[in-house]
Amino acid sequence: MTIKATKKSKTGNAHKEILIVGSKMKDVVKQAGFMSSSDLIEALSERVRIMLIDASKRANSNDRRTVRPCDL
Repeated sequence: MTIKATKKSKTGNAHKEILIVGSKMKDVVKQAGFMSSSDLIEALSERVRIMLIDASKRANSNDRRTVRPCDL
């Protein structure tokens, strides 16, 4: 599976498309009594991307084309 970079960050480094709704992420962090750094959304998005890729591999190894919650 190949994922291509879609935009550049402020530092000029290419990074991948954001998969997380920023305002929703910030709401959760704020409700916990904390503030979020500007690069938290990129790090969280990358974690989600890795989880989804791993889940897809698990579904494939189980001869399925559907990724299910149990694959996470």
